Amino acid sequence: MAKNKKNKKTENKGAGYYKLKTDAVDRLVNSKNAPKVSDDEIRKYTSMGKLRIPAWLKITFVKFWFAGAVCYFFLWGLGLYVHGLDLLAVLAIGLGVVTDLMVNKILRSFEPTERAYDKWQMVTVRQYWSIFINVIYSAVVLFCVFQTYYVINRLFGVNAGADPSQAEAMLGVEPVLFGILYLAFDMLLIKIKNTFINILRDAGALSPVKK
Repeated sequence: MAKNKKNKKTENKGAGYYKLKTDAVDRLVNSKNAPKVSDDEIRKYTSMGKLRIPAWLKITFVKFWFAGAVCYFFLWGLGLYVHGLDLLAVLAIGLGVVTDLMVNKILRSFEPTERAYDKWQMVTVRQYWSIFINVIYSAVVLFCVFQTYYVINRLFGVNAGADPSQAEAMLGVEPVLFGILYLAFDMLLIKIKNTFINILRDAGALSPVKK
């Protein structure tokens, strides 16, 4: 008998405890004066426990991967049919179009605030004609990449003869190294651009960035 009273008392206590909790939840949900929480604060707590990849790593990987992919599909894919300067022109056009229509759009899709990742892009113009600027810029980067291949193969190549373009090179063009070299020169030129802009901004020649 005493045991039954004890169990009943425990059940009543538990019921009262959960009723108190549910009443508190109802008041919180139906409260009209609840404080507003910013999206950044919500994102900070909802992202806890998840693997967070640094922004610089995601950006550099995207740039490297697409550069290697263009090398694979354009340089390797068309190398049997297009040669010399024509192949380089096709490759520059492919890199520029991919950069404008895919790489930059992907970077903008996961930037935390608008134009937060402009510092990672050479061409920050968001107009239809930016594709032409990206093609020209890609041609400049491509020239630097192939000059690097040329210097390396001149230093370590064999059987160069009178025509260096016909040399038996020790280092061939393949997607991984091409992507790394393209990324390296791209980041170097962007760093130079950002440094130059900061110098002009500090000198008062440019207006400060609006945040």
